[in-house]
Amino acid sequence: MRILVTGGGGFLGQALCRGLVERGHEVVSFNRGHYPALDALGVRQLQGDLADGDAVRDAARGVGAVFHNAAKAGAWGSYASYHAANVTGTNNVLHACHAQGIGRLVYTSTPSVTHRKTHPVEGGTAQTVPYGEGFKAAYAATKTIAEKAVLAANGADLATVALRPRLIWGPGDQQILPRLVERAKAGRLRLVGDGRNLIDTTYIDNAAQAHFDAFDHLAPDTACAGRAYFISNGEPMATAEIVNALLEAAGAPRVEATIPFAAAYAIGATCELLWPLLRLRGEPPMTRFLAEQLSTTHWYSMEPARRDFGYVPRVSIQEGLRRLQAAWRDGEAAPR
Repeated sequence: MRILVTGGGGFLGQALCRGLVERGHEVVSFNRGHYPALDALGVRQLQGDLADGDAVRDAARGVGAVFHNAAKAGAWGSYASYHAANVTGTNNVLHACHAQGIGRLVYTSTPSVTHRKTHPVEGGTAQTVPYGEGFKAAYAATKTIAEKAVLAANGADLATVALRPRLIWGPGDQQILPRLVERAKAGRLRLVGDGRNLIDTTYIDNAAQAHFDAFDHLAPDTACAGRAYFISNGEPMATAEIVNALLEAAGAPRVEATIPFAAAYAIGATCELLWPLLRLRGEPPMTRFLAEQLSTTHWYSMEPARRDFGYVPRVSIQEGLRRLQAAWRDGEAAPR
């Protein structure tokens, strides 16, 4: 089958493309840039913007299914830019699916759609944890709108499912771990709170596997159609423990220093005020949303995903750390 992957050049996107090719599918990737790694896989690349409905519709021509993985992520930026990528872009993908008669859509969402200020989640499912409200980050707000649109579009002609992987890491990550390593080496890394809050994370191969499992089971009227699922390794760990395990795998110093939540929250509020006022470039080191996320317990039950489409994490955190350490040592996981 010919399958369209949006955002195929990203961390998860490349894992999706690689896995689909290995499974014998013809893969087309819709990206903003061009990626030699996708060329090496034999993936056909189309460049364009998700907010361009014509470009998305053209990219979807002749495909049988879509993995909609592309999004504008992060904790900083204008609401308009997030809305264009995450809401308008997702609506364009849905319109393209209907226009081209595509029957399956696997959507990459985020647990952030359920975020509430310092509200812990312990063993939650998409059925027991409601959508968040009063979002302080445009990312969470726009991904919530997009996920609701994807699930509402589920029907006889288009089966949809939304997956919410939590903190994806592993070899090839060019975002989370490189930033942690850089700050740890510079002595600028702090744990918000005492670092004992339990959080879920997801090894990259497991995140991709969940998408393939959902895709294989997705059809109109199946158990997973029109539903959302949290995805993780199912091994919640204290924030300090997993952060230091990742740093150790990358050969970086441990982080022991902490900052109280109230102080981090105040710093985040100040940064949010000063960055646009002074027209500072880049992301601020802290935001209110980040302070809440980093200090709050968030872990989820994998039982719904196991029950409805057979998702069982195949790579443990221990094995994932071993692979990450080997890749980092060999220069395969270090920042480009």
